[in-house]
Amino acid sequence: MIEPFNDEYFMKKAFAEAVQAFDEGEIPVGAVVVSKGKIIARAHNLTETLNDVTAHAEMQAITAAANLLGGKYLNDCTLYVTLEPCVMCAGALGWSQIGKIVYGASDEKRGFKKFAAKALHPKTEIVSGIFETECAELLQEFFQKKRK
Repeated sequence: MIEPFNDEYFMKKAFAEAVQAFDEGEIPVGAVVVSKGKIIARAHNLTETLNDVTAHAEMQAITAAANLLGGKYLNDCTLYVTLEPCVMCAGALGWSQIGKIVYGASDEKRGFKKFAAKALHPKTEIVSGIFETECAELLQEFFQKKRK
């Protein structure tokens, strides 16, 4: 039997958030937080809209999920995000004790794995490369349009 609510399913939902960010002129990164098989938070980058360098998709999603759950720890949750979290986001995810992170494209320039591989909670599971090509291509298209 095929599991309908798997990593690919939820990454598609995060990708939809990234497309929304793209359409709004934001760097196209999207995220969803899942608890017990249900999406409890959806977010995308809002750094331009809010004029706030900390308004990354992950930060927005962490805040929304914590508010919904009524607590700061997300140890029973999974974050799906289209781009490898940066150091700032990895630090916040570490403090939230998130149970699992699934990301699409790697970020060779600013990703946490290069600069802060130990920022996450030691029990956090990491899965990478889900829809990596699609996530990377959306980012490349965005920056190509910006450079024209």
